[in-house]
Amino acid sequence: MQPISTPLELLHDALRRRYGSSLDSFRLPPPSFTSMQGEILGFDEQAGTLSARFPILESQLNPYGMLQGGFLAAAVDNTFGPLSMLVAPPNVTRRMELTYSRPATLDLGFIVVNARLAGRSERQLELSADILDSQGRRLARARAMHWIVEELE
Repeated sequence: MQPISTPLELLHDALRRRYGSSLDSFRLPPPSFTSMQGEILGFDEQAGTLSARFPILESQLNPYGMLQGGFLAAAVDNTFGPLSMLVAPPNVTRRMELTYSRPATLDLGFIVVNARLAGRSERQLELSADILDSQGRRLARARAMHWIVEELE
């Protein structure tokens, strides 16, 4: 009997199909994702969606006991990254904007980032995300524009 693949393993397989052997030169998952203890929850390559969960760690709290905004932004960036790899050739973040709605506190346990491809032009990707708490309440929204830096051969 074959073991059940995790969402991260399935993502790696999908990226292998897209990038071929050049995937070997990438660090997956990236150290930034690993250090934040991120977890891929699932993705839909055709729909252009990807969800990830990140624990709220005490080391990430600001003086008020809330998740520092930069760590929430890093969680979003760590979700946009794999989604952008899934839907386009190599690309980089050109601009990212977050609108915060409510604080994330340690007692929530984790945040979930639900990201989606919102649009694509020749060399540009538009990404958007909702950041939710453990009860599904929106903590923030995010938008990003990525530039495609090279086409796959």
